[in-house]
Amino acid sequence: MMLCRRRTTAFLARLAVICTLASQLPAMAQDSWPTKPVKLIVPSGIGSGTDLVARVFAESLSSLFKQPFVVEAKPGANGMIGSREVAKAPADGYTLLFSYAAAQVVNQSLYPNAGYDGAKDFAAVAQIGSGGNFLVVSADFPAKNVQEFLAEMRRRPAESGSYGSWGIGSAGHLSMEIVLQSTGLKMQHVPYKSAAESNVEIMGGRLQAGFSAPAAALSLIKAGKLRALAVSGPNREPSLPDVPTLTEQGVNFQIATWYCLVAPAGTPRAIVERLNAAVNRAMQSPEYAKRWESLGLANMQPRTADQFAETIRTDVATWAEVIRKGNIKAE
Repeated sequence: MMLCRRRTTAFLARLAVICTLASQLPAMAQDSWPTKPVKLIVPSGIGSGTDLVARVFAESLSSLFKQPFVVEAKPGANGMIGSREVAKAPADGYTLLFSYAAAQVVNQSLYPNAGYDGAKDFAAVAQIGSGGNFLVVSADFPAKNVQEFLAEMRRRPAESGSYGSWGIGSAGHLSMEIVLQSTGLKMQHVPYKSAAESNVEIMGGRLQAGFSAPAAALSLIKAGKLRALAVSGPNREPSLPDVPTLTEQGVNFQIATWYCLVAPAGTPRAIVERLNAAVNRAMQSPEYAKRWESLGLANMQPRTADQFAETIRTDVATWAEVIRKGNIKAE
């Protein structure tokens, strides 16, 4: 009888150890993540502002985690193609989405069948920057500021002007819509897959204007190929401090734009926290300071994953109201 009790006690002790180890396996797996390459989906075209910024972060994350972070551009449908792919991906930290504000917080209000909810179908990881986009024209366009631009366009035949963006419902589209709604100006919208394509058309004079992300426009502006008339958002862009905001020039515009890193909903919190810390570290690293400045991302402020999740929820509601007021519909 005593022997049976000892065997039972020993068995229970071994079982307790096994159960303890089993309970630690998920945490151990997350601590060792990543053990293979990580796919970083960008829902816009190669050469777009999002793509350019994503590639710098991919370089930084690859170096920090000792595994390749491979950027894959999946453009189309205003970011919905790439976003849907990540929303449906396994929540294991090996498929991430490097996106932009419009794709993350606008599409569900603009498209009846967007296929994802930017707040509910993703785990917020990190917000990257908080600023605006440049309102740009060609270098030889006869306007040096917003009021001169409005006057010039009003001198032309009604609705003869056109502007470009990187898709219906993109920040470039909605930013110009706010300008048009505020001023009564009429212009035709011409959507492209990326801001880079729109910029080419503006430089060539085939479009009169457009909004462009700093990452895609800054080098062209500094080279004198594009002229920045204004910047959207609440503050001037540190990389071009002489360019006033739209609000300063009489067109009220306070909504900020940003880039972001998100993961499929349900991604383990430990992985989210490690990625958040790594992204914030890269944003503050002196090693990348000049590159961030060249991409229009100077003075980025680190934020927690929870803070960014709240920003997503707030911006979803804000842009939904803009779309409702403008009666903007996807084609």
